[in-house]
Amino acid sequence: MASKRDYYEVLGVPKTADDDTLKKAYRKLAMQYHPDRNPDNKAAEEKFKEAAEAYEVLSDKDKRSRYDRLGHAGVDPNMGGGGFQGGNMEDIFAQFGDIFGDGGSPFEQFFGGGRRNGGGQRQQGERGTDLRIKVKMTLEEVAKGVTKKIKVKKQVTCNSCAGSGAKDRNSVSTCKNCQGSGYVRQVRNTFLGQMQTTSACPTCNGSGQQITSHCSTCRGDGYVVGEELVEIRIPAGVAQGMELQVSGKGNAGKRGGPAGNLRVYIEEEPHEHFQRDGNNIMYELFINIADAALGTQLEVPTLDGKVRIKIPAGTQSGKIFRLQGKGVPAVQSYETGDLLVHVNIWTPKHVTDEERILLEKLKNMPNFNPTAAGAKAERGFFEKMKDIFG
Repeated sequence: MASKRDYYEVLGVPKTADDDTLKKAYRKLAMQYHPDRNPDNKAAEEKFKEAAEAYEVLSDKDKRSRYDRLGHAGVDPNMGGGGFQGGNMEDIFAQFGDIFGDGGSPFEQFFGGGRRNGGGQRQQGERGTDLRIKVKMTLEEVAKGVTKKIKVKKQVTCNSCAGSGAKDRNSVSTCKNCQGSGYVRQVRNTFLGQMQTTSACPTCNGSGQQITSHCSTCRGDGYVVGEELVEIRIPAGVAQGMELQVSGKGNAGKRGGPAGNLRVYIEEEPHEHFQRDGNNIMYELFINIADAALGTQLEVPTLDGKVRIKIPAGTQSGKIFRLQGKGVPAVQSYETGDLLVHVNIWTPKHVTDEERILLEKLKNMPNFNPTAAGAKAERGFFEKMKDIFG
């Protein structure tokens, strides 16, 4: 399967492009590759969809931010990213009404043919609104990925009328204004001559039907307030502030319209042992001066359980040990961060009389003098951090 082209490249705009520039670029491509101008041309149809996909992501502030940070993985629906929602031509026309105008594309306005869905039926109802929820995750869940089942309070399809908004089957009649077609046509005079325009019927909103008696449960809306248990698959490597999208799990549409989307905001819970820095995690290890001077082996926690590490004799405070691959995986690649173990020499705040006598003896011995040549040669903490991150 061919890899996707960069969305900015698809639209032919720089990464700094503003909303107007994006809109003009997309409109130009949409006109060039529109199916009415390119009948039975699969290549043009794919370019039309590619442009729509690029515009759908880049025109949305949140999606554009994720795409700039993570690339296509950040907006991939299979990764929970909530990518392109336009599945066919009519979905695209419905999604970008501000581009094509209220009556569909300019070609639909000139040549007729009301807006219909992929099955050839009239679009019915109104799309539901999107919902936004917060999901808390532990660092262990972030490292492995997780599927969470969450009860979401939202507008759900009315069971009494199955979302139609009508009292019963006999409470629906054909729209008298459009005679059931779902659209109306008008002929107007322009400098090019008479032009026929087609737009959704304002009486029935394009459904072709009118409700004569509303459902008593939902009062004609087709939805009621309820709860739904939503299964959310969250990939490994997500971070605080990242937002995923679950298609079709937002509020139910009005009178049979499609549901909105569920936007999932990631919130990381503080960890008992670790601090996260990108894909690396940091652990503060405290050891006593004897172990630092003589060397030892100690257990340290990781996200997969405890491991033993060797502390060489003469280890200095500030030393950083790197455990490769023990961090968090990157959400957009196969790379995994490391566990960085930062050594701290523990100094007791209170000592016994016996300990005081021993320390008095030690402090006057040459090897415990910090001005020794070996101590001068020891690199500082910031120099070590440059080696780690630079």
